[in-house]
Amino acid sequence: MASEEIRSRVSELRKKIEYYAEKYHTEDVSLISDYEYDMMFDELKRLEEENPELYDPLSPTSRVGGGVLEKFEKVRHSVKMQSLTDIFSPEGVTSFIANVEKTLSVKSAVFSVEPKIDGLSVSIEYQNGRLVRASTRGDGTVGEDITENVKTVRSVPLILKDSLPLLEVRGEVFMPIKAFEALNERQEKRGEKVFANPRNAAAGSLRTLDTRVTAERNLDIFVFNVQRCEGKTFGSHTEALDYLKDQGFHVIPHVRLSGAENVNAEIANIADRRGEYPCGIDGAVVKLDSLSDRETMGENISTPKWAIAYKYPPEEKETKLLDITVQVGRTGVLTPTAELEPVRLAGTTVARATLHNIDFIRERDLRIGDTVIVRKAGDIIPEVLSAVKEKRSGAETRFEMPERCPSCGSLTVRDDEAATRCVNASCPAQLLRHIEHFVSRDAMNIDGMGPALTETLVGNGMISDFSDIYKLDYEKLATLDRMGRRSAENLKKAVETSKSRGLARVIYALGIRGIGIKASAALAAWAVDIERLFEAGTDDIIGIEDFGSISAVAVTEYFSRLETRALIDKLKACGVVMTEEVSQKGSGALDGLTFVITGVLPTMKREEASELIRKSGGKVTDSVSKKTDFLVCGSDAGSKLTKAQALGIKIIGENELLEMINNTDKGTVE
Repeated sequence: MASEEIRSRVSELRKKIEYYAEKYHTEDVSLISDYEYDMMFDELKRLEEENPELYDPLSPTSRVGGGVLEKFEKVRHSVKMQSLTDIFSPEGVTSFIANVEKTLSVKSAVFSVEPKIDGLSVSIEYQNGRLVRASTRGDGTVGEDITENVKTVRSVPLILKDSLPLLEVRGEVFMPIKAFEALNERQEKRGEKVFANPRNAAAGSLRTLDTRVTAERNLDIFVFNVQRCEGKTFGSHTEALDYLKDQGFHVIPHVRLSGAENVNAEIANIADRRGEYPCGIDGAVVKLDSLSDRETMGENISTPKWAIAYKYPPEEKETKLLDITVQVGRTGVLTPTAELEPVRLAGTTVARATLHNIDFIRERDLRIGDTVIVRKAGDIIPEVLSAVKEKRSGAETRFEMPERCPSCGSLTVRDDEAATRCVNASCPAQLLRHIEHFVSRDAMNIDGMGPALTETLVGNGMISDFSDIYKLDYEKLATLDRMGRRSAENLKKAVETSKSRGLARVIYALGIRGIGIKASAALAAWAVDIERLFEAGTDDIIGIEDFGSISAVAVTEYFSRLETRALIDKLKACGVVMTEEVSQKGSGALDGLTFVITGVLPTMKREEASELIRKSGGKVTDSVSKKTDFLVCGSDAGSKLTKAQALGIKIIGENELLEMINNTDKGTVE
């Protein structure tokens, strides 16, 4: 039981952390250093872990994400989340205002003019001042419950200053431009698909089932409406927004104006200042300010009659294509990039733009030295639309993808996806991202070897391939910044432990293109020893369940390379286990049985339970069906439990699973 002193300290830390976070996110004021904030956060996290009875789902520590959700439950909105009528000209705005004033029989109605955020609309509900639910807009009537993901958005208050019985607000979740650019830079370096625009990135981040991913994406929100409220009344929209700001919400910037001339001038002003906002702006929103007048105006079937959205056209400009350079990502993909004569677009200076691949360049007939037309897709991402061919002088140069990797000099190949790749797994440009993947949780799971340390070790020349991880000089490691002897010793233990993860983990850690966790487990179960993969042909791999021709070719090509042979030999020499403990067909305790795992198990992670099942001859799938033999059920189980009950599937817990594994009679568990 936590002492009163600990309870008091936990309460104090929660209040301080939320206060400093609110100041930072709503007022852009840093009252303490990042280090001081991190120290308080770490202390709170430690106290909560040591005193689980002090758990609070709205603690600031919930913002880091709590794990993987089963699914998103449906939510029926109490107040319909409507869309707005789009207007594309000042004349349309003038007509809208004239219609409002005519309906209300007034000469000068007051409007709120706000920037239109290009994000994902959400509803957030509070009861007695505490956040209880957040949901997507969906079709306006039914959305999805994304409460756990929204809690990771640091500008969303978890507990309000006023404990109103009920408050529901609507806002737009977005990915700040800086966060978006950093995310795409990481995706490019890893050789992974980049996001087309911040809105897609925000939507994907907010709707992932892994809340930890959402927490890492640095999402933000602008709240722009009160949907429902009990315990307080408002006369106007802007009065309600001012109240929300006082409660700690990140509120949409707004002005109160009357007259069509003033409203159109502010719409133009917002357009001129688009580059000053932290997010994408694709227009301006004009709303009648008086809430009682809104009631009088009413609404159409899906849009209110008291508000419109003015949409800005994309800005396009000419500039020079000075050069085309090439970057190398984690999987070896070579991405051509346009180096442009700097040009001002949508409030920012643009000097570079991705050209994706050689087909993109050929389709637009782009040449170095061309005058080109550029714009920002969604007012954010620079893109080259076309060349202005009539301005060619004849001195322009056609671009060709390099035959050798600009990083390591190895030959490049073009694949079926129009991508040009470096096939050298030891390519320096790919090394850092490969190492990060190798040590990650689902791969070799080397705790303590995060991205910052990995970058340091690669930068210092202490790691040049996977095998160097197992040859680290821990005396030297202890002298690095933020390490010390204890951290070095802990890392040494983690590295040693990782040697016995088994073949499935090793295969996944190698980062073979297109081969994920499940495919790695299937390969390991089939091969048992990694040497069999060096001998296997494409037809052998295709014969493995769930493998197709593309993934089979990827496997056989990888294991046919001389550098792969050399790497595996070095890992073996370091003591890394290259075999899998898999029961032979017909002899495993769970042979022929299919399992689905749901909920939180008492002592094991799902992947650990899955490995045990596979090693005992069983099969693990994601979804419940008539072919499922057992549902392994933990706490907080979701829809899989309901479906299993409806289908009459046997439901067991962790203890019963372990009993089955240790019991050769597969039919004893009811």
